[in-house]
This record gives sequence, C-alpha cells and structure tokens, in this order.
Amino acid sequence: MLSPDELRARFERVQAEAGPNVTVVAATKYVPLRDLAVLVEAGITVVGENRAQDLEAKHAEYGDAFRWHFIGHLQSNKVKVVNRICELVHSLDSESAARRLEVPALVQVNLAGEASKSGVPPEEIPSYLAYDVRGLSTMPPAAATAEESRPWFAELRRLAEQHGLRELSMGTTQDYAIAAQEGATYVRVGSVLFRD
Repeated sequence: MLSPDELRARFERVQAEAGPNVTVVAATKYVPLRDLAVLVEAGITVVGENRAQDLEAKHAEYGDAFRWHFIGHLQSNKVKVVNRICELVHSLDSESAARRLEVPALVQVNLAGEASKSGVPPEEIPSYLAYDVRGLSTMPPAAATAEESRPWFAELRRLAEQHGLRELSMGTTQDYAIAAQEGATYVRVGSVLFRD
C-alpha cells in the first residue's frame, strides 16, 4: 500500500482532473481491511464497496471514518446491510431491491445491452422513478481509449435529463476525466489510486 502522502497526492490529482462538482469515490474492492487506515490518514472520505459482506466487515472496523457508497450488484437479500450503512447506492437494477431500499439510489443502465453486465435497459428507467432515485449510472463497454467511452456517457446524460434526474455515476480509472467532461457527478476510481 502507498504511504498516506502518496495516496493523498494521487487523490488530489484525480479530483483536480474531475473538477470541483464531481465526488471522487474511492473503490475499495481490492483494498484489504487493514489498509483502510491509510485512506483515513490520506483524507479520503467517500468509499465505494462492491460486496455487502466486505462492506459490513469494513464498516464494523472504520464506521464513520468514511461516507459509504455501494457500487456492486445489489441483491435483494443484501439490502438490509446497505440500508444500515450506506448513504447512496450506485447500482440499483431490480425492482425487488428498489422496494426494500431505504437510502437514495442511482439506477444502473446497461446502455449497450451487454449480457455480461448488470443494469436495466433504458426503456425500463421510468418504472424506477416511483422510488428514491436520484440519477443514473453506467459502465460502458470495454474500450481501447477513454475517448471511445464518451458517446455512452453523453447518452446517459441525455437519459438523465429526459427523466429529470440530476446525478450521474459514470467513469472509472481509465475514463473518469472524459466522464466528468460529459457531466458525471460521481466517478469511481480504484487502481489509479492504489496500484503501484
């Protein structure tokens, strides 16, 4: 793991590229429990966890040191854990989970219709608007360059505007700067922060 100073410098660089209106969510899927102390020392405040089990374990140890977001596939039977710990879910894609959620969420949209990815097709967005939905999220298809993701981000922004939604979670390590240019309000980054 990097030193707190190195991590802080990396985080500040990402934040500067993303801009002042974007919340940088540190994706901690591959960060072991013992290393979260370095994030605290580096001043990182918002973390995104992929698995409810890891979320519970890390929250038990670090509690209010972070604002917790859930960024992985949300199963209905894990909603109770998320309700207790998280301030936002980035990956809502089932109505059974939506009915149980007590925290705000972003609907994950599978824009390219990829069978390997979670998310709802764009035409299903309206059925989620009865719930506490603040915006949309997406993971674009794998691309050789960040620029190739731009049309997908622009399309998500268009869909959010069409449905009167303000929040957009899009962009990861490889393309967060492009996502920010296209209107992201959240970017989820991991390896750009943690990998040597």
